[in-house]
Amino acid sequence: MNEITIIGLGASDLDQLPLGIYKKLKATEHLYVRTEQHPVLQELKAEGLIWTSFDKVYEENDQFETVYEEIVQTLLKLADDTSVTYAVPGHPLVAEQTVQLLIEAERKGNAKIRIEGGQSFLDPIFAALRIDPIEGFQLLDGTSFKRDDVQMGSHVLIGQVYDAFSASEVKLTLMEKYPDDYEVTIVTAAGSNQEKLTKVPLYELDHVMELDNLTTLYVPPIRVQEKRLKEWQTLRQIVADLRGPNGCPWDKEQTHITLKKYAVEEVYELLQAIDEEDDDHIIEELGDVLLQVFLHAQIGEDSGYFSMEDVLNSISDKMIRRHPHVFGDVTANSTEDVMRNWQQIKAEEKDEYAGSLLDGELRSDSTLLTSFNYQKKVAKVGFDWPDVSGAWEKFHEELGEWKKELQSGTKETQVDELGDLLFTIVNLARFYGLSPEQAMIQANEKFKRRFQFIELSVQNGKGNFSDYDLEELDGFWKEAKKLER
Repeated sequence: MNEITIIGLGASDLDQLPLGIYKKLKATEHLYVRTEQHPVLQELKAEGLIWTSFDKVYEENDQFETVYEEIVQTLLKLADDTSVTYAVPGHPLVAEQTVQLLIEAERKGNAKIRIEGGQSFLDPIFAALRIDPIEGFQLLDGTSFKRDDVQMGSHVLIGQVYDAFSASEVKLTLMEKYPDDYEVTIVTAAGSNQEKLTKVPLYELDHVMELDNLTTLYVPPIRVQEKRLKEWQTLRQIVADLRGPNGCPWDKEQTHITLKKYAVEEVYELLQAIDEEDDDHIIEELGDVLLQVFLHAQIGEDSGYFSMEDVLNSISDKMIRRHPHVFGDVTANSTEDVMRNWQQIKAEEKDEYAGSLLDGELRSDSTLLTSFNYQKKVAKVGFDWPDVSGAWEKFHEELGEWKKELQSGTKETQVDELGDLLFTIVNLARFYGLSPEQAMIQANEKFKRRFQFIELSVQNGKGNFSDYDLEELDGFWKEAKKLER
């Protein structure tokens, strides 16, 4: 196994190249370069330097990952026979994927490498843009970065934007967070006599960007909080400010207990927006639900008990643990397989606690949902009717008992039998795959809608409810039903 010496060609022309690197390049016998599209190589070509370029590999492959892997495999094979010198743009350890792959091969004992200097493109870019990196900056790979990688409050530098397609992908990703007309800067050949800064609105990026190995995109930070509303950190800070010393008196007074009713209300309003199939309304209501999550997390942090990080860790850990068919080596070819795995994992998680099967199923804000959860839970261990006919028989039995108590029982026994009857209705809903909670939401909304029609009819008619008898009011109700159809 022979050594692979990796040399950085620097960020611009020959003048910035260290003398030692220059001498090493001139003296090497087996020089390979990732790309010959670099001013240093073009200048050294005039001095008689000879090399082998991997530019052809780019032309033969559609994916950068494939290009990098092929280059590395070629270098490793060459090193079996002789020592190799490999030159890359900039500094070998800055935004150079092939070098990272060679380092990984070295860790596995499959390569022997030595890394030599070379100026990275960062220093001349900082100088060209007049920015101080201590304010916070990101260096991202334009071929693979995602929306969530970008921190809008930082100086963002994006390299590896090789062609119009990658420029377009970068633009579209940035536009998910930044305004379409946000001004960005295209930096070309920073630090050389060919240095060029071009400012353009984001939406024009892929139309005007000059694409070569010396091009970097700069996205300046957005300092104003009100213009970073698409970031999680912004909402977190807003909630912290609301509960801070100079915040809102109402928000500062809230506790987990006082916020309970709002959590329920917001979920119901979200369900209504979903039923309306109104995307804008869904967005608004999802935001209200999310606000409740952030408020509870902030209360936990203010009390010193937990923080948003604990919430994220808990749910992320659970999702990974309960989806081994996605994040592990378990196979699940159907929804039934997924649900079976899910229930088995849940059961294993609860093995450590020998409590009641019904523990954790109580929903204090919804008696209907509690009944539904209890019945669903016990059905899993066989405490259930073989089919829905048994549930119907139980319903009629409880209806008869309630009628009997209404005739001769006390208020206490009447309420008790009414509860039994409602419980059987929930059970019927479960058999038919219906949500009793959603049914009541829809029934309440329907009643409100129809009664408001009655109110409007009264107002436009005689003006007072006392001027109508029940039969007339029922006529308005029936008319409301017809209009809904």
